[in-house]
Amino acid sequence: MSDLKPINCDEALRLLAAFLDHELRFDEGEGIEHHLQTCRSCFSRAEFERRLKGEITRLAREEIPPGFEERVRRLLGSFSTLSAPEPADGSQA
Repeated sequence: MSDLKPINCDEALRLLAAFLDHELRFDEGEGIEHHLQTCRSCFSRAEFERRLKGEITRLAREEIPPGFEERVRRLLGSFSTLSAPEPADGSQA
């Protein structure tokens, strides 16, 4: 592992999703693995991302209850009408 090019936090986080999906070349994966062993902050981020990915995978297998999509659309519609910007000239539409 002495031939590994050290990577910084920005590079590790940029490649994190591909690393977790096993989409990197071997040397890139080893570089991130080494960085995660030495950087507590990036390790914590990687653990969060791993758990989130696992939870999303688990939830993707659950059936969506009838009417759920319509309730979400109504809720989103209520937010868009509440936050509609006022005209720049101060007049009311």
